[in-house]
Amino acid sequence: MKIAVASDGKQVSGHFGHCSGFMIYEIGEDKSLKRSFVENPGHKPGFLPAFLKEKGVNVIISGGMGETAVQLFRDNKIEVVIGAQGLCDDVIQKYINGELKSTGSVCTEHQYEGNYNK
Repeated sequence: MKIAVASDGKQVSGHFGHCSGFMIYEIGEDKSLKRSFVENPGHKPGFLPAFLKEKGVNVIISGGMGETAVQLFRDNKIEVVIGAQGLCDDVIQKYINGELKSTGSVCTEHQYEGNYNK
């Protein structure tokens, strides 16, 4: 299983589309954990869900995400967990332990210039 956490440094990003990159955690069958960082290639409508799908991601975790992005991830069979806060490593452990639940609260307003909101 591969889990991507939208991140700004070691912290979970408040909005996945404008994060600096993605911490990608690969969980082995023996519960081993590998971590790598992938830089955000840019925020274009519909691009990031397909980009992460190509990387084999099964779950995306973020602080916030727009409604269209949530639907695009679901269309790509990627589980969406939003409302996460704190250190990426701590959040991933909570997810693995079944302690991290999505708030389900999507962003309806964006403060980023050039953002596309449908």
